[in-house]
Amino acid sequence: MTASCGLFAVKKRWSLGSSRFYEEIRVKKQCNKNYPSLHIGCIMLHMTKLEKFPFFTIKQAEAEGLSRRMLSYYVQKGLFEKVGRGIYRSTSYVSSDDKWYGLAVAASSIKNGVICLVSALNYYEISDDFMNEYWIAIPHSKSKLNFPLVRIVRMRNFEVGVKEIKLADMKVKIFDIERTIVDSFRLLDLETAIKALKIYLSGKKGRPNIRKLNTYAKELRVDLSKYTTAFTV
Repeated sequence: MTASCGLFAVKKRWSLGSSRFYEEIRVKKQCNKNYPSLHIGCIMLHMTKLEKFPFFTIKQAEAEGLSRRMLSYYVQKGLFEKVGRGIYRSTSYVSSDDKWYGLAVAASSIKNGVICLVSALNYYEISDDFMNEYWIAIPHSKSKLNFPLVRIVRMRNFEVGVKEIKLADMKVKIFDIERTIVDSFRLLDLETAIKALKIYLSGKKGRPNIRKLNTYAKELRVDLSKYTTAFTV
């Protein structure tokens, strides 16, 4: 009887339609009278895959058979937590790098998003400006998005200097350090841009690629010659 009761509960949970939540609760109540471990089993079935993700969306949760109502229920019980609009993670998930977790989630959640400007400067450690929001670039042709704690920047020449990195267990895109410096002269204050360029040219963060820097500057119509000459003499 235990097996049939458990099977019935699982089948109901995977059924389609708005009645899924109420059917699941009704079956759990019926079964839990004599089989209290069934409720724990249902929870574990939901969480088996989701708890391994750095984050997941409502759509992904539903694909795993977890309704919106049950997701809210698990959030109230402290099994999941909301980390952004429509974005969740298991409270048991431990990021390999909490410092960059929020930035990685933002970059992963925004279609065609690329980490840029202040966030990229912080990642490359060529700025000491406080990052109080995540800077994400999107193609200029895309509509501007509203995303919590994110500064969206629409850019042209979007394919120039893009690379993929692994950040807090997630694959994300970021502009390379040379593109980031050139963009700083275009879109940030001069003091921040000059400071980043000086650190870059000093070689403290690796051997500078002056040729690539100048190629990007020419393509993006930024004159860096007087700064590169002054700092390399």
